[in-house]
Amino acid sequence: MKKYIFVIVFLFTVSLSSYSQTAAEKEVASAVENLMKGFIDADKNILDNMTAEELNYGHSAGKVQNKTEFVDEVISGKPLDYLKIDLEGQTIKVTGKTAVVRHIFNAETSSNGTPGKLRIGNMMVWQKQKGKWKLIARQAYKLP
Repeated sequence: MKKYIFVIVFLFTVSLSSYSQTAAEKEVASAVENLMKGFIDADKNILDNMTAEELNYGHSAGKVQNKTEFVDEVISGKPLDYLKIDLEGQTIKVTGKTAVVRHIFNAETSSNGTPGKLRIGNMMVWQKQKGKWKLIARQAYKLP
């Protein structure tokens, strides 16, 4: 009976630990959240601080931007001004100083005053540089 209880407690503990985030995953989640705040506020300082100099930012339509192009586009509000962002089903996998983040990106937008919605898949690669998580690559993709 004691073995049976031990096995149940052990399996319960293992299952709980698989759902809890590590400290590194929490740091990355916070970095993603901060980047989304930069989108909504069109805040150049946040966008600059959260992205690496070697940023490679891919859009779902195929356009790829460097850091300067990405930041300039977001702060200009053209073609889209981001009003609200919700990340659905986010997963984070950290290996050493690299993290891969996947989620569904849902946004309420405005384009020249016309409201819109955006729903795409995203894969982001983050790297810890000088103690801070920086976005080094992002590729969006159209959802079926």
